[in-house]
Amino acid sequence: MLSRVANSIYWMNRYIERAENYARLINVNLNISLDLPPGLSEQWLPLVLTTGDEHAFSQRYHEPTKSNVLDFMVADTENPNSILNCLKQARENARTVRDSISIEMWEHINRTYHFVLEAVSQHEWKGLNAANFFNEVRRSCQLFLGIVDTTISRTEGWHFGTIGHFIERADKTSRFLDIKYFILLPDTKDVGSTIDLMQWTSILKSASAYQMYRRQYSKITPADIAQFLIFNHSFPRSIRFALMQAESSLHAITGTPLSTFSNSAEKKLGQLRSELEYTDIQDIIAKGLHESLDDIQNRLNKIDNLVYENFFAH
Repeated sequence: MLSRVANSIYWMNRYIERAENYARLINVNLNISLDLPPGLSEQWLPLVLTTGDEHAFSQRYHEPTKSNVLDFMVADTENPNSILNCLKQARENARTVRDSISIEMWEHINRTYHFVLEAVSQHEWKGLNAANFFNEVRRSCQLFLGIVDTTISRTEGWHFGTIGHFIERADKTSRFLDIKYFILLPDTKDVGSTIDLMQWTSILKSASAYQMYRRQYSKITPADIAQFLIFNHSFPRSIRFALMQAESSLHAITGTPLSTFSNSAEKKLGQLRSELEYTDIQDIIAKGLHESLDDIQNRLNKIDNLVYENFFAH
């Protein structure tokens, strides 16, 4: 497969996953704002901080108000990570490799982009229609994954898409979990309070993990939530599961047996996945949850760079 084609498929999947995750994150925060006790103000800056876009945001907006943050994360054409731009880039990557993907994939991604473009141009995603808009974006992105799963042969193209999809998912799950680091409680005595537990529950819902978590754990506790979203080997949005899937596809491309490596991308991805298998939540807490998640994000960025250097840069 041409490196150009592989790169486009890889990023097409990353952008779709990113748009879906942002839509879910924003929608959960909108729902939380409706349930806040009287006198407790909404917090929108944590969404910008956890996505790592605070510098770009501060250059364009003076205050992290609800309106400004939503504009920035949804419709800002100068924010490369806005939902609109993610779908625009996904569509452009799909357009350049139309002969390597199914017609159903192209039609769906094209339709989804134009739905968001029209909603943004007519401001249909604001106000009372906001929840419907974000739910539709989420459903459309999830449907795209289903179309990929049922219309593409398991060749190199599918595996490159899988790698991009799961590296992006691992990164976003770590950021959803890390958002609690940036959310301020009214007072230190509120740790463990109803509002604190509501915030932790929102993290589970941001990762579509609430029901599966409650099937395994009887109580909402920070340690159990971190355990579930980082280490669970069967939940498809946990960091460990995502790394396992990405590593499996990477080895399918190279033909190298698992637990060995033939290039630096395989080496670093295998190291990170292996470390998670021999780490537990006590180790994470001892190091610091924020510090541990920040380390995972930095290493995922390094793996992304190595995938580019080994497969796409030629």
